[in-house]
Amino acid sequence: MQTTHSNDQHNDMQHTEHEQHAAHTDHTGHKQIFQRRFWVCLLLSVPVLVYSPAVQAWFGYSAPAFPGSQWITPFFAILVFLIGGVPFIQMAVPELRQRQPGMMTLISMAILVALGYSLATLSLIQDQDFFWELVTLIDIMLLGHWIEMRSVRQASSTLDELSQLIPDEAERYVRNAETETVPVSRLQKNDLVLVRPGASIPADGIVQQGESHVNESMITGESKPIHKQPGEQVIAGTINGDGSLRVRVEAIGDDTALTVIMRLVEDAQQSKSRTQLLADKAAGWLFYAALVVAMITAAAWTFTQGFNNEVIKRVATVLVIACPHALGLAIPLVIAITTSIAANNGILVRDRVELEKARQLDMVIFDKTGTLTEGDFGVVSLFTKEGVDENQALSTAAAVEGDSEHIIAHGIRRAASDRGLDKKEALQFKAIKGRGVRASMNGKEYYVGSQYLLETLGLDLSESMKKFADQAGRKSQTVVYLADQTEVQAAFSLADQLRPESKPAVAKLHDMGIEVALLTGDSQATAESVAQALEIDQYFAEVLPEHKDQKVQQLQDHGKLIAMVGDGVNDAPALSRADVGIAIGSGTDVAVESAGVILVNSNPLDIIKVIELSSASYRKMAQNLFWAAGYNVLALPLAAGILVSYGIMISPAAGALLMSLSTVIVALNAQLLHKINL
Repeated sequence: MQTTHSNDQHNDMQHTEHEQHAAHTDHTGHKQIFQRRFWVCLLLSVPVLVYSPAVQAWFGYSAPAFPGSQWITPFFAILVFLIGGVPFIQMAVPELRQRQPGMMTLISMAILVALGYSLATLSLIQDQDFFWELVTLIDIMLLGHWIEMRSVRQASSTLDELSQLIPDEAERYVRNAETETVPVSRLQKNDLVLVRPGASIPADGIVQQGESHVNESMITGESKPIHKQPGEQVIAGTINGDGSLRVRVEAIGDDTALTVIMRLVEDAQQSKSRTQLLADKAAGWLFYAALVVAMITAAAWTFTQGFNNEVIKRVATVLVIACPHALGLAIPLVIAITTSIAANNGILVRDRVELEKARQLDMVIFDKTGTLTEGDFGVVSLFTKEGVDENQALSTAAAVEGDSEHIIAHGIRRAASDRGLDKKEALQFKAIKGRGVRASMNGKEYYVGSQYLLETLGLDLSESMKKFADQAGRKSQTVVYLADQTEVQAAFSLADQLRPESKPAVAKLHDMGIEVALLTGDSQATAESVAQALEIDQYFAEVLPEHKDQKVQQLQDHGKLIAMVGDGVNDAPALSRADVGIAIGSGTDVAVESAGVILVNSNPLDIIKVIELSSASYRKMAQNLFWAAGYNVLALPLAAGILVSYGIMISPAAGALLMSLSTVIVALNAQLLHKINL
């Protein structure tokens, strides 16, 4: 049964990988098809241009004549139409079926009008030549579409970069110290793998043996390598440093953090924002506007000059210029680039609309535990009796707590380690249930524990130590004491420590004119202490998880645009209720369904990046929409011939060139997003 399950899982993983690869190949192939079609059509356009009477007249030459040479221009022009023009018509069919005319419909109309007029010049309209304009129109359309596909492909390269992080093979232990090299797709949960120095970690897991520094920048955005030791988590695709690690596999395939990140990035790049929906509507409006302008143009020119080749030329130019290539590219390219920038900075965007709203925030509400704080107890302050050195007391307490697994013991040992104190060894360790611990050092007994332990030992506190304990108690901090058999040596106050980035994050939000609030289930004293330490504007204490969303609603009812920042577990209702839900995620816990934005690196300062990226993204969208719409507002009247009395005329080929130029400008403007410094 186990073997069957493994094979099925392996097949499913291979199928998923195949689908992802196929999707990638299809996207890349689409770009390459337009690239090839452009070069083929450009080559086929050369004889059309060389034998075009209009081109010959402009440059004062005569192309070699031979029997049948008069058919060179129509023959090669129709080839160009079949190779380069028909694909646009095929892409317009779904738009027409859905009754949602857009960019491809307009392009197809322009090409078909140009083709019809070109064929008419063979018999109906004598002494005219339009085939050269048909082929240049198609060539420029192909070039514009190739540029669009290439730009989006480059902007979406983050997915390629992420997919290349996971190695193809892994070294799996089979028995004792023997390893075998297997494809990563064959790894199963609970397998033990060897990760050599400098190698990529093949799967999410827990370090069993070894210590090393791991580069997680590609996942979390944190450039500093993270020290890993037994019991700590590692993420697939991150790079091991100079130590070797033995890792117990916890997640494989679609369950790894990297795969989840890739899925979120891809979803975000494909999602449509409010601005994108506006652009889509604008493309539809432009279709009808182009038809109206084309009909007015045809009627006006026919009325003033009669129906002739100039009428069709004007109509074709109007339809060509109206092609919304720039409008179609304006928003998707910005979305692709901002999503890539966000992912490279440890920010995952699940909902584009929420990212857009971030630039308008009035207030950011923080959960406390695990968001503004580390989520682990640490020594906040300590007090020693006269004549006792602080470091000596802390070092002794850490040694006494050496064998304890209590959260208080972890905090004391970490404080000693952070100060770089030498490790001491204590003997005869014993836990005193409900009170503390006891151990021996250098033949002397020491105790670390609560007030109850001191009462058991019959020890009293000095007035100064009582004052220290009272002050810590008012801040809802936990106090433990170091004592020997005769007196209390020191007191330690412990609390859930604030993240070092929390205060700068609050200060920067204030600089942006954004209010900051604290929402926690902790006591009034604890909430007040944290709010004062971080200079938070207001706090709400003793709020149950199921009532946090009600607080968010109350603030929204006062007209505030709210962002909620939490860990995505207890805060899920509040994250969903907020206008912008921002989840603090640790490297392997990124699939927070209740939030629109996820901070992989769990750094409150990344909220500033979210707001700055939101503002920069919106500016580029607005600039691109302004350029794309403004281009059509100015160019359509010129195409219709409104300034013909001043000698200003735009040909269909020139219109196609202007249209492609606007596409290039929009693409280049979007690429400037890469210059923002988050």
